[in-house]
Amino acid sequence: MSAHRIRLSHPLMRPLAMAADTFIILACALGAYLWHDSTAQLASTPVAYLVVPLCASLMLLLLGKKIYQSWRFNEFRVMLGSVTVAWLGILMVIIVGLFLAKTSQQLSRLWFVSWAGSTLTLLLVQRLLLYAGLHWLRRKGYNYRTVVLIGNGESSHYARQALKQATWSGLRLLATIKPDELSAFINDAGQRAPDEIWLCIPLEEKQEILAVLDTLRHCTSNIRMVPDTLSLSLLNYGVSEIVGVPMLNLSVSPIAGGTQVIKAVQDYVLALLILVLISPLMLLIACAIKLSSKGPVFYQQLRHGWNGEEIWVYKFRSMVVHAEQHGQVTQAQRGDARVTPLGAFLRRTSLDELPQFINVLQGRMSIVGPRPHAISHNHYYKDLVPRYMLRHKVRPGITGWAQINGFRGETDTLDKMHDRVTYDLYYIEHISLWLDLKIIAATLFKGFVHHSAY
Repeated sequence: MSAHRIRLSHPLMRPLAMAADTFIILACALGAYLWHDSTAQLASTPVAYLVVPLCASLMLLLLGKKIYQSWRFNEFRVMLGSVTVAWLGILMVIIVGLFLAKTSQQLSRLWFVSWAGSTLTLLLVQRLLLYAGLHWLRRKGYNYRTVVLIGNGESSHYARQALKQATWSGLRLLATIKPDELSAFINDAGQRAPDEIWLCIPLEEKQEILAVLDTLRHCTSNIRMVPDTLSLSLLNYGVSEIVGVPMLNLSVSPIAGGTQVIKAVQDYVLALLILVLISPLMLLIACAIKLSSKGPVFYQQLRHGWNGEEIWVYKFRSMVVHAEQHGQVTQAQRGDARVTPLGAFLRRTSLDELPQFINVLQGRMSIVGPRPHAISHNHYYKDLVPRYMLRHKVRPGITGWAQINGFRGETDTLDKMHDRVTYDLYYIEHISLWLDLKIIAATLFKGFVHHSAY
């Protein structure tokens, strides 16, 4: 048997991984209890200290489809992120459950924090060690799979580049062949059947695809199709099944299922906490605006939200009260006479955006997302910038990927708007809890003051 035939994909691997995680959760719970109370005995462990980790174990197992799927076809950092997000979500559910059941006082906060932290650490370390072991095996020539690409077009080139970069996958490119060379390749007596065969043939070549599938009708390899979608501008593409019909996603919102729940919890919890902390500052700014110029404290503007819905967005007023032509919104420019001295400071430091945390609590906005533009600007740019309106596949945000990368303030050229939209769509296609936290952290350090904000 050749070396690479040895697999770590036995059906027992998934139950073993689940058992290992359950052991870590329970062991960390008991270890944290003994550490918290040096005089404690395992035999006399209170029931609550056992029920909570058992519930956590059960919830983690219920997430098995996401957590315990094959590591071979998924980036390692994505897998670690999935485990972390799942564990944080479980902890949040437990905290809410304890609060509603009025039983939180039965548990030590120090125990809970030490158990939660040590468990997450060991769950990640266990996967790091296993990953290192797999990497070592693959360097020795074990535990890898061979791939044959059929076709030599754009999708084939893309697949070759992806395989070349995905060294962590254990997938090795065996050959790239043309469809008319397939029969000779399969019938080669000295050629072992590949583990994976990927069809990289344009979808319009239906007859050629059918001929290839007919040639492969006796083949036991995994046969996959690489859709020729690289020439299309897609958003969050993938495969869905709706009313039993498999469909290829061309442009769909990533905010659904678990992502939607995590995003909503993150927004409501953080927005409420931040509003409590900044309420004295907001009161001070409101008084300063009222004393320094005539007009209301808040300025509200109609903008597009999720799925293009019109929403009112709040800001601290930074300009003198003025009237514009119906439907016209003129962007603030450097040295704009409409901006008050206090307003210039508020705009430069982004303090004028603070009322938008109220929009977040209303469910109209998110803390992180593409910045909402005036409706008139959307109508102007939607035909000039490709994929512009795809920005509205998620809720608009107070801060975003474009803003922390320098695309903030006036967009006085088409190129600037094009670059901003490019960053916004990158965020939508890669949306995750980790990316949101990264953007929030970057905003705290460099996102408030910017030379383009005036």
